[in-house]
Amino acid sequence: MNIKKRFIRETFNQIVQNKILRGITAKKLDKMIYNSLIYGDGVPAFPFEKLQKYAFNSAVLHTVCRNLDQGHIKPRVTRKMMEVFTQGGLKVDRTKTLNSVKEAYREKYGDYPPLFCVLSPTKACNLQCEGCYATSDRRAKPKLDFTIARRVVEEVHDLFGSRFMTISGGEPFMYKSNGKTIFDLFEEFNDIFFLIYTNATLIDEKITERLAQVGNATPCISVEGFEQHTDDRRGSGVHQKILNAIKYLQKSGVPFGISVTATSKNIDVLLTEKFYDYYFQELGITFLFQFQMMPIGRGKVVIDLMITPRQRVALYHLWKKLLLVKKYPIADFWNSGGLVDGCLAYGRWNGYFYVNWDGNIMPCVFVPFYNDNVKDLFAEGKTLADAMQSKLFKNGRKWQKEVGFGNPHKRKNTLMPCSFKDHFANFKENILTPDTKGENLDAEAMIYDPEFAEILRKYDEELERLTFKIFEEEYLEKKVEKVLV
Repeated sequence: MNIKKRFIRETFNQIVQNKILRGITAKKLDKMIYNSLIYGDGVPAFPFEKLQKYAFNSAVLHTVCRNLDQGHIKPRVTRKMMEVFTQGGLKVDRTKTLNSVKEAYREKYGDYPPLFCVLSPTKACNLQCEGCYATSDRRAKPKLDFTIARRVVEEVHDLFGSRFMTISGGEPFMYKSNGKTIFDLFEEFNDIFFLIYTNATLIDEKITERLAQVGNATPCISVEGFEQHTDDRRGSGVHQKILNAIKYLQKSGVPFGISVTATSKNIDVLLTEKFYDYYFQELGITFLFQFQMMPIGRGKVVIDLMITPRQRVALYHLWKKLLLVKKYPIADFWNSGGLVDGCLAYGRWNGYFYVNWDGNIMPCVFVPFYNDNVKDLFAEGKTLADAMQSKLFKNGRKWQKEVGFGNPHKRKNTLMPCSFKDHFANFKENILTPDTKGENLDAEAMIYDPEFAEILRKYDEELERLTFKIFEEEYLEKKVEKVLV
């Protein structure tokens, strides 16, 4: 372990274990984070992007300290999770260092590997939410055989040197294959940190105790707002089940977060600070991921659930205040492009790719198109690294570089980072390939639907008009104090 990681680990352990010195030690670590992200030699970024990255990491630290003080999370679980982040305490039977793996990949393919993978091992779900991107329900049968799911995780670990992975669905806690569940992945790959997107209705005391024991997995619970909004979209009584799950998580001391999808039906409540105060202050969440309704899956049928460009800009301004002033660690993957240097998809370095329950390898959870399938690749003796070299993925990475990923001197509008939703015409013309296949019939229909294309054309034009001045004044401005809320 290098000196920096050792310092972070030891300092964080002091924060977790010593309540009396927690505040002083946290300030020391916060200062180190500031100096590293504002003045360090990381990915080139605008000054305001650097400030956002610092603010997010600082907010996570601030929130962890508050939740430790209030007893929402327990030191023993939090400490185990930090061990995974720094790879300092858990041992696995693998010998190559992360740097050697990533350098070997770069030497062979000309760029560094993706940072992580999102894996949805099952499409089945006990809910049937309006606008579900996965079109999941109880009747959904597709799932990956455990041997395939395990090999995906193994290759992400061994070929890409990744130590972070997301499990989605469907409902991940419904996955079972050959007598195995997702916990078998957590236990074997105990130096990977897993983020689990879940509706939480199946989380009970047994599951939370097992999460506390493995120490390398945390749930991200889907909500739609308060009780009424959640039950309206997810089903009567779901919000109360979520509250019950939160009680179990807090009893076991497992940190957790929430995810929320902004739609035309809940945008009013998501534009109020009381929503975020409720979940951070009263329920003790550690992070919040905000998504925006995408017109895919059942979302194409209910395209009116999409928020408008004007509402999206309003969410952006509120996000800045919540992050910079209230210190809530919130990421909106459309409005927070500056946090991650733009579009994360297409298996770019520091980015990700998606594998679904059929084995289709897609650029993004919200870009439902693919060239390769893991089952076919593995049968042919190939690997996930070969899938990263598909024409679809290469076209996507080419576009990312053209709009300035990793180069703020060429960077185009950071507030329009999505290759699909924010640049649909370009996606059709320059990223899709003749052999690209849709994840399902709805995805195939999108490409040939003139009405769909026209809706997104108008959306993109209005978004550009509303955001470009903000981009110029906030991101191109060299003095970040001028753009603070």
